[in-house]
Amino acid sequence: MTGRTVLRSFTTLALAIAAAAPMASHAIEVKPVLRTGLEFGGDTLTKVSNGDSIHANDGLTIGGGASILTDSKDIQGEVTLSYKFSRISASNGDIDWSVLPLDALVFYRLPKFRLGGGLTYHLSPKLKGGGVASTLNAKYKDALGFVLQADYLFTQRLALGLRYTNVNYKASSIQTSAFATNPPASAKTNGIGIVFSMSF
Repeated sequence: MTGRTVLRSFTTLALAIAAAAPMASHAIEVKPVLRTGLEFGGDTLTKVSNGDSIHANDGLTIGGGASILTDSKDIQGEVTLSYKFSRISASNGDIDWSVLPLDALVFYRLPKFRLGGGLTYHLSPKLKGGGVASTLNAKYKDALGFVLQADYLFTQRLALGLRYTNVNYKASSIQTSAFATNPPASAKTNGIGIVFSMSF
């Protein structure tokens, strides 16, 4: 996935946000947004002898960006950059999985719910071991995928919802360890998560 293709994809989504706004709408409200979430599932990236494993969609996510709300209040866009990470810890070593998701989402807002989705671009996906698993090191190429999300609105600024993420990773390099299963050359997220967001 080239940077030019990603730019075209995000530009297309930005145009879709603009096109979705009602013709009578002449103003938008832009506010900072914070989001955090916990996601699960996807293909197994690695597994250790005690049964603990890391999957492609696993991780705690923390991030922020901008919320864009039309003056009609029924169309909302969000652009966020987050840090997502998961870990297997043991007394003699650990394995970390991390990725930087860049999301551009569009929602249709109802009085107590919002429904939407959009594009996600995952930057620098990597799996790295420490201690006895220090030789484990798998790097994956940046990857473009999509997100579907449905949120319950506690207020106009607080939302809690469910999220589905679909991204396909392709490895750029893999180094293995005798203390964990070998990471795959390709892996799909195909998983769900719980996400909380707050705008200011």
